[in-house]
Amino acid sequence: MEAMADRRDEHSRQSDMDWLYGQDGSETPGGSHSSDRRRSAPGRSSASNQHVDPSGHPLRPVDYSYDTDRSPARGGTRPPSPPPPARPRKGGGGRRRHPRWRLVRNLLVAWLIWLLIVPAIALFRSSTVDATPEGTRPEQQPGTATLMIGTDQRDNLSVAEQKKLGTGTEAGARTDTMLILYTPPRGKTVLISLPRDSYVPIPGHGRNKLNAAYAIGGPKLLMQTVEQVTGLRMDGYIEVGFAGFVDMVDAVGGVKVCLDKPMVDKDSHTNLPAGCQKLDGTQSLGYVRMRKADPMGDLGRVKRQQQVTSAVAKKVMSPWTFINPIRYWRVNMAVAKSFRRSSDTSLLTAMKTVIGLQRATGSNGIRMTVPISSAGVSTPAGSAVLWNRTKALALFEALAKGDTSIAEQYSH
Repeated sequence: MEAMADRRDEHSRQSDMDWLYGQDGSETPGGSHSSDRRRSAPGRSSASNQHVDPSGHPLRPVDYSYDTDRSPARGGTRPPSPPPPARPRKGGGGRRRHPRWRLVRNLLVAWLIWLLIVPAIALFRSSTVDATPEGTRPEQQPGTATLMIGTDQRDNLSVAEQKKLGTGTEAGARTDTMLILYTPPRGKTVLISLPRDSYVPIPGHGRNKLNAAYAIGGPKLLMQTVEQVTGLRMDGYIEVGFAGFVDMVDAVGGVKVCLDKPMVDKDSHTNLPAGCQKLDGTQSLGYVRMRKADPMGDLGRVKRQQQVTSAVAKKVMSPWTFINPIRYWRVNMAVAKSFRRSSDTSLLTAMKTVIGLQRATGSNGIRMTVPISSAGVSTPAGSAVLWNRTKALALFEALAKGDTSIAEQYSH
């Protein structure tokens, strides 16, 4: 009886083993039996696949179809995995910053277009004048030379404006200011004042004061006279009148000057206290025109003309002018209204002139007056200024070769 019981127990254990590992007892490499995979396939159920426990009750096969721990290689079915989360862009918040960068880019493009189109409008509105001299002209020297003049033309001013600016009512036009700006290929930029009362030969009209050349023959005769007495060929010609000067100073927000003592002059409507102060356009015009109350006369006036001209140029080329669209527009429109350039003065030469004026006020610039031997000599044309012929000749000969070092000894 015990032997029969042992055989029955052995038979039960064998049945359980056959059910678990398969009838032939072979295993797959992963530890599972191939026949079990067939029996455990979903939807397959037959009597041959059923087993009984030792008491004779059928055992329910284990269904592995929902075993998520089994890999497909082991016969299991893995449910679909959720999609991986989106990877954030580097820096975080990239999508929020993208519109801002696009806005910055669009604003930058608009600003660059503004910087280009406004000068084009000003150039279209500006006027030109024929200032190309006749006859034989000096050879072209290295660098760029520009003749800049300020006129006392009143014809375009109303009676109220003439009274406000203290210009008088004389007809015609004369030159109050004459400057040569020379920019060499290398070296310092030189700004040279030519006194209006300089006694010089005027082609076809004998000797007279320099400003008489403009009154007699306009810009062409003045250019010819300057080229003949200096030996320099002028690459450009720029002219500004009373009203234009006032507009330019106002467009840049005025200029600052410092006076050791009060300046009062009835003819130029000048009444300024001592000390540092900012002058508007009308005050600046009186400041540069006043000469009767200046003990240096015309020579003192040319220094103030250089001072204000350089200050205006410096403010025109300041970064604030290009950043502030309103100021940029006002400056360009003031230039268009105020300045006349010769028909052969290129836009590039005009830009070089403005840049050169700014440099003339700094460490890379020299401001001077043509060497003078006498400031009040009596001539048939009245009291006039005589140049120091020897020094002036040496100066202009050096400039004609592109050398500005000699000018430093005359700097003021």
